[in-house]
Amino acid sequence: MKLLIFKTDIETKKKIKSIKPLLNSLSTIINWSIDTEDVDNVLRIETTENLHENDIIDLVKTNGFYCETLAD
Repeated sequence: MKLLIFKTDIETKKKIKSIKPLLNSLSTIINWSIDTEDVDNVLRIETTENLHENDIIDLVKTNGFYCETLAD
């Protein structure tokens, strides 16, 4: 299992609801969450080894949201 962490502009429940089907549709995602209380609206994804950061960034960006890898 691998943990991917991203900074996003997904800051409301409405925005989370719009991206939820996309993230849920990926079989390589075990679990995901968005912390809207955090200043960076952190998206955390638990995944299998087959999913890469760029895959998530591309998916989120093509759906109209900002997304970048959050440095440790």
